[in-house]
This record gives sequence, C-alpha cells and structure tokens, in this order.
Amino acid sequence: MTELPKPSTARGEATRSRLLEAAEAEFGERGFSRSSVSSITRRAGVGQGTFYLYFPSKEDALRELVRHMGRELRHALSVATRGTHHRLEIERRGFEAFIGFSLTHSNLYRVVMESQFVDETIYREYYQTLADAYARGLASAQGRGEIRPGDPETQAWALMGIAHFLGLRYTIWDRSKPPEEVMRSAFDMIFHGLETA
Repeated sequence: MTELPKPSTARGEATRSRLLEAAEAEFGERGFSRSSVSSITRRAGVGQGTFYLYFPSKEDALRELVRHMGRELRHALSVATRGTHHRLEIERRGFEAFIGFSLTHSNLYRVVMESQFVDETIYREYYQTLADAYARGLASAQGRGEIRPGDPETQAWALMGIAHFLGLRYTIWDRSKPPEEVMRSAFDMIFHGLETA
C-alpha cells in the first residue's frame, strides 16, 4: 500500500486533520459514493488542490479514516480498561467503552462499514487488527486461569460480533445507548461463555 505524504509542519498537520474530519463527516452523512473531493474541501475550508497534497484520491482518505478509527477505538478501550486486572471485568468495561465510542463516533463507524465496498483489504485489516489484539488478551487470561480454555481467536471474533451487532442495532440505527436490560443480557451471555467451570 502506498505511503501517504506526511505533513512537515504543525500547520500542515492541522490542515490534514481538518480534511480527515471533513471526509469523516461527508462519508458518514452522505456515503462514500455521494461524497466528492470538492465537498470535502468545501467543508474543511480549503482549496480543492490542497486535498491532493495529503491524499492522492478519495479512496486514500477513506483508508486513512478506517485506520484512524482502529487506532482511536483501541486507545479508548485501553483507557477504559486501564487498571483492571480480571478478564471478565475487562470484558464488561470494554463492552461499555465500545458502545460509548460508537455513539460518539457514528460517522466513523459508518465509514468502516462502507469501506468493505470500496476496499475490502482495509476493511479486513481493521477487524483483523482488533481480533489479533483481542485474542492475545484472551490467551493471557486463559493462561492465568481467569476464563475457560478455548481457541482465543474464535473467542475474539465471537465477542467482536456481539459488540458489533449491538452497536449497529442501537448506536447506529437508533442513535441511543442500549437499554440496561440489553446490556445486562449481553454481559450475562459473555460472562457465562467465558467463566471457568
């Protein structure tokens, strides 16, 4: 994959960030196909030529947004679970953090979902990177005897599926946090699926 140009000044970095924020809003609100470079630069308040200093194409801006969301989500989960030592509590805090992140980043969530139709490679990279880190954490927890034995990669994908579809159902479609009853039911399923006998 081609390396994107990196800004050499703080001003350039600020411009690049504005373009990404504008692209996030455009792609999230209007969809990738209905967005244009001109609508992105208009929203960012820069000339159309400026876009191409940082992104060779609209597709490159989408790819960068997907990577950005992956970094932001992993950071949010890390912050939410910092200082937590037992895996079942990490799961609870992580799940709550994911729901909160989805509510405040609904455009980015849509960008990731739409990326599968623009560049399946970046879509798969996003989920595989999350799954790999998740599986390492689960494997460590198994080693400490905190959760039941099993294939950690399978566990990671299954748990990501629960979070993804509840996020889609509530934070994207309803634009609201799942009701407490839904959260309790999800936690119950996760806990009983992972707890040791």
